[in-house]
Amino acid sequence: MAQSADVFVLSLGGSLIVPNGGIDTTFLSQFHEFIRRQVSEKKRRFFITVGGGAITRDYQKAARQVRGHDLSDTDADWLGVHATRLNAQLIRAIFQDLADPRVIKHYEIILKIQSPVAIAAGWKPGWSTDYCAVTVCQDYGLTQVVNMTNVDQVYDKDPNKHADAKPITNISWEDYRKMVGDVWKPGMNAPFDPIASKLAQDLDVTVKIVNGKDLSNLELALDGKPFTGTTIT
Repeated sequence: MAQSADVFVLSLGGSLIVPNGGIDTTFLSQFHEFIRRQVSEKKRRFFITVGGGAITRDYQKAARQVRGHDLSDTDADWLGVHATRLNAQLIRAIFQDLADPRVIKHYEIILKIQSPVAIAAGWKPGWSTDYCAVTVCQDYGLTQVVNMTNVDQVYDKDPNKHADAKPITNISWEDYRKMVGDVWKPGMNAPFDPIASKLAQDLDVTVKIVNGKDLSNLELALDGKPFTGTTIT
């Protein structure tokens, strides 16, 4: 895919694909229709990086349970990487007639993409697929990631723990990174992971965080219109 205003990087959170309770085929059907309409009607093209979701946590929990003690961060991350690759193959299969047949998973190799959709998965330990999404921007000359997650936007503190948490519409990378820190831990729950955030700041990549289940709101973000979510620049 050549650099274009009509090429988008979506970081598709695994929590949307595999929430607790199994694969969400209702969401996947809606997302499938949404992307096809974006491609056919608006002539848009997409890189979609795919997260691990509950599969990651299930495998990490099983490994810890059988071992009877802590699992190394590296091994926990590798389980997460392979969970993302399974989910990525699912998404590629759904879009098989639109998508490049290869799943991007070795980011030191830049593939020549001709198809309107390219699917990407986890790379190696040390970060989440948020980092992979920013690396796609670096590899293909793009400047924006839309992060599809399971929360409406970033808050100044955890809304699950603090009733007075306030939503943030716009924030700088400097201020965002003060909130999330600089250390990645496997299974970390952050709107955009710390290692990815550092790279995004270094590359001057903008990240829009949206609730991925609200596809009409996602379309507003893609169109450059006001949307419900958080923009990090």
